[in-house]
Amino acid sequence: MAILRFRIYWEEDDLTYRDIEIQGSQTFWEFHKSIIQAYEFDGKHTASFYESDDKWKYGRELNSEVLVNKKDAPALSMVKTPVSALVSLPGQKFIYTYDPARKWTFLIELTSVSKEETYKRVYPFVLRKEGVAPAQYGIKGVNPNKLMEIEEKYDLGAEEMAEGFGSLSDSGVEESSSEESVSEDTGSEF
Repeated sequence: MAILRFRIYWEEDDLTYRDIEIQGSQTFWEFHKSIIQAYEFDGKHTASFYESDDKWKYGRELNSEVLVNKKDAPALSMVKTPVSALVSLPGQKFIYTYDPARKWTFLIELTSVSKEETYKRVYPFVLRKEGVAPAQYGIKGVNPNKLMEIEEKYDLGAEEMAEGFGSLSDSGVEESSSEESVSEDTGSEF
């Protein structure tokens, strides 16, 4: 069975992407679910895949709300259409949109095709995550309690100052907190 590896870029930041492997026989619905999971979205909104060319033009649509593929229908069903049915070229491209109100857009590119499945891997499989996923609602932030723990962990107190961590005086010269003598350079080489 063919394993298709796709790279899913967030349209607004091409350094933020996810690599997902999926079996060719699996549906676009399963692919949609894996993208939602990889980008930490809630999955409560409609989504669409669009076939695309190299210039990222929107082509035929596959929609999450369409349940049956009908002849001359405006969109195909994600639930019924296997991914391999629309993969015809190496480097095949798709555009994925999620939540029409917020217009999340992702650019998808087929990066490789393998004939061998990885033993004990459940597909679709998120192979790689790069960059911070965008926050679906508002701003993703650091938990203030965690931030305090980090600050406290690396806070330098008086004890660390005595161990060689000095402070700068008003003149910008480092002051040592211990009574150490400064040796002069004797000019000897090692």
